[in-house]
Amino acid sequence: MDQFSSEPLYEVALSDDAQDRSASRDSLFLMAELRVDEQVTTVRIRNLSAGGLMAEFPQGLDQDTEVTCELRGVGIVHGKVAWSAAGRVGIAFDRQINPLMARKPVGIAVKPKMVPNVAVPSRR
Repeated sequence: MDQFSSEPLYEVALSDDAQDRSASRDSLFLMAELRVDEQVTTVRIRNLSAGGLMAEFPQGLDQDTEVTCELRGVGIVHGKVAWSAAGRVGIAFDRQINPLMARKPVGIAVKPKMVPNVAVPSRR
């Protein structure tokens, strides 16, 4: 009598629910604006992937609540709350993003041009 499944382990692990969360996540510390209805709150993003994020949000939110998140380097992204627990929320985006864009520097410093030494006549 065989008590073990004949399905390979990776097929069991990659059920529909697991596939949604199997994307690579980039751990980071990033501030972002989270809009729920007309209320805008600054939140700390703890990890970010192409399909969603995890943010600190002490108030908690109901699952499937529609939200809008403004991410530096990415822009405005719409999504829904996937889960909420222990002061954190998981948000699933409506569209894929490039999470590396959030890591790009805000601005690029312009190096000042060097002015050649010019003899300046002295004032007497």
